[in-house]
Amino acid sequence: MFDWLKKTELGVKRSREAWFSKITHLFDRGSVGEEIWRELEELLILADVGVDTTDKLVERVRQRVRTDKLADASEIKSALKGEMVNLLSIPHSLCHSERSEESPQVILVVGVNGSGKTTSIAKLAYGFTSQGKKVILAAADTFRAAAIDQIKYWGREVGAEVVAHQPGGDPGAVAFDAIQAARNRQAQAVIIDTAGRLHTKLNLMEELKKIKRAAAKHDASAPHEVLLVMDTTTGQNGIAQARYFTQAVDVTGIFLAKLDGTAKGGIVFAICDELNIPITYIGTGEKVQDIAPFSAEAFVNAILS
Repeated sequence: MFDWLKKTELGVKRSREAWFSKITHLFDRGSVGEEIWRELEELLILADVGVDTTDKLVERVRQRVRTDKLADASEIKSALKGEMVNLLSIPHSLCHSERSEESPQVILVVGVNGSGKTTSIAKLAYGFTSQGKKVILAAADTFRAAAIDQIKYWGREVGAEVVAHQPGGDPGAVAFDAIQAARNRQAQAVIIDTAGRLHTKLNLMEELKKIKRAAAKHDASAPHEVLLVMDTTTGQNGIAQARYFTQAVDVTGIFLAKLDGTAKGGIVFAICDELNIPITYIGTGEKVQDIAPFSAEAFVNAILS
């Protein structure tokens, strides 16, 4: 537990030092007047929380101040932390209970090219293999030969088998074969890579739907998880991209990549508020070990420590 808490703290270090430490120090002044509320709003917006989410968050805190008759700055800071945790605490519903014992856990990973998708897949696979579990990686981004090569490279690095076809092949067939291979070899997990860009968004979304249908041919409840990898450094622009994926393939969770590479970690709040999808993992560095399960409480404690 200490390990992933430490990784979370390291992952948000830049964001904490650039913006959220300033928010923390707002409450060192003893009393909280209108000037403090204005500064709080400004700092949250500058940290990429977004205007609408900032308005919602600040209003919830002010409501708690009125309802609970809070006057002490430390109490108001605690109220802010509590409302931040509430905003990030979205239930995570998985299909594991529906999965038959002989079926591997199937994770479909989606996201635009350049978001850190392939590296995030390697981190997920490493998480399984380091626990002694057998993993199959499906190279279903067949539109780029480089994508297939990348998955093969990471498969070797983390000790996972890779199922791949020729470039330009049917992505659905790759996913189907990978799940079949996992069943035959008693693997515990299948992680499916997908294309991040085709000629049009419509083509991309239709391909993703086909891959989902192919996975369901082995197990009606598959894929058991659909993870959207988002590049945290893209800020508000990433939210618009995310909507296309959520509409097409019913995303169940978000993997926030490159969190350590941005000072504007406030985007996490906007993502949860606007997409209403739980964040399940965060990337905290460049190594395959640099991954942590997302905890709303740990995240808020880390940025406001």
